[in-house]
Amino acid sequence: MTRTVGIGIQDFGKIIANDCFYVDKTAFIKEWWENRDEVTLITRPRRFGKTLTISMTEQFFSVKYAGRGDLFEGLSIWQEEKYRALQGTYPVISLSFANIKETNYENTRRKICQMLAELYANYEFLLEENKMAENDKAFFKSVSADMDDVTATMAIHYLSKYLSAYYGKRVIILLDEYDTPMQEAYVHGYWEELVAFTRSMFNAAFKTNPWLERAIMTGITRVSKESIFSDLNNLKVVTTTSDEYGAAFGFTEEEVFAALDEYGMGDRKQDVKRWYDGFIFGMWKDIYNPWSILNFLDTGKITTYWANTSSNSLVGKLIREGSREVKESFERLIKGEHLRVPIDEQIVYNQLDDNEYAIWSMLVASGYLKILDYEKYEEDDIIGEPKYELALTNHEVKIMFQNMIRGWFAGGVSDYNAFIRALLADDLEAMNEYMNRIARETFSYFDTGKRASGKAEPERFYHGFVLGLMVQMEDQYTVTSNRESGFGRYDIMLEPKKEGLDAIVIEFKVFHPKRDNSLEDTVNAALLQIEEKKYVQTLVAKGIKEDRIRKYGFAFEGKEVLIG
Repeated sequence: MTRTVGIGIQDFGKIIANDCFYVDKTAFIKEWWENRDEVTLITRPRRFGKTLTISMTEQFFSVKYAGRGDLFEGLSIWQEEKYRALQGTYPVISLSFANIKETNYENTRRKICQMLAELYANYEFLLEENKMAENDKAFFKSVSADMDDVTATMAIHYLSKYLSAYYGKRVIILLDEYDTPMQEAYVHGYWEELVAFTRSMFNAAFKTNPWLERAIMTGITRVSKESIFSDLNNLKVVTTTSDEYGAAFGFTEEEVFAALDEYGMGDRKQDVKRWYDGFIFGMWKDIYNPWSILNFLDTGKITTYWANTSSNSLVGKLIREGSREVKESFERLIKGEHLRVPIDEQIVYNQLDDNEYAIWSMLVASGYLKILDYEKYEEDDIIGEPKYELALTNHEVKIMFQNMIRGWFAGGVSDYNAFIRALLADDLEAMNEYMNRIARETFSYFDTGKRASGKAEPERFYHGFVLGLMVQMEDQYTVTSNRESGFGRYDIMLEPKKEGLDAIVIEFKVFHPKRDNSLEDTVNAALLQIEEKKYVQTLVAKGIKEDRIRKYGFAFEGKEVLIG
């Protein structure tokens, strides 16, 4: 009889007690313990077993689980006597920031304080012991949802002291999803305030803590050292490019194929591989995201699971509001091409608005892109930045991005689809009607917010529009933008994939009052540029006759559009 697939269970003991499907990852405990790093930060994409690993580690070491070796019997960690002797022997402080997703700093700070107060409430028995001095008891009682910054940032530090004194051993600290509030702070604009608070807390808990034995922090991103880890020179950082713990998070192909055989779906291996394989951690390739595999085992249906598990607002914001270069690079990724760019695994959130490389770094850390290869280069005997070869992680991620792009035009989806039909039919009047509606409804959506919408950088809308064309017309056309042809670079080219369809070249122009008297002049300038620069040359070279190539000029003045 196959084991039950428990969806969303993140408590290790509950999985074992209920005989749910579980892939043995307890070798992580041995690897981590023998590495002897004082503070380990491990970054992995969401839904990759970070929370379950923290739960497993807590239940292995914590004195609260003393005598619960039954949870680990039959698993790899239980094969060695010295590890059986370690089970249940350490005081463990375990916290999670996973649910701290507030829209302002005040609520974020209060929620952290509430979490710390609840943590202290679990140890109120310490107040009854004679091992605590009166000043320590006073501090203990001062920990509350309304405590001041000094008390809040020192709470983990002093709880370590109290537990160490009580149990006679230094403590293990486990902090899951440490960067969740950081991402919310960036999205909602209170980054600097949260950084100052968090830096003080982390310094007290992980650096100046004489009662600390070991610590693990997990998250999606490696927030830059200058931001919150400036004083932590005892921090071991394990990212997606590190070899350590490569098989501890996510499922290997061997594990996935064994599970498919167990559930009688061995004939689905290649479909599962195409959709869900592709994650790479250091030297470990062919890693699958557990969430999609568990859901597939449960339902037997191939669809997007991992990509739809939570809001993609941050990645959507980065792509949607990104520069023309970002959107053009993203266009290449959607088509299955690769990028070769420098990235920095230390995420600097306040650079995400302006630094293209920071955006790619975030997408790699989040699991949307994978690193296929990298190389360092030397120029004039000076070692430059390594360039990484990036691609979309797998088919599931590609489908997620296509759905995200469709969502950009969701407010006017009927108009967008009607515009596509009008474009295919060469119905200029309908194209103008629908395009003006689309521009009015979506132009502000593509603005960064740094300008009034009427003066927004038009290219942000134009190239979002290009990506929308790619998604909507991929069955009939190959859509490219800003590529060389003739004597210049065209804005958009639609090359037909099927017989009987016309090729299309589109040039965008913004109305300039010093140059143009009207939008009609702007349209004519766009059409003249197509002719003078011979943009159709690429299509003609592929055997498409010029009378089967349509040319359009799109003129923009704010949200008003004229197509000719």
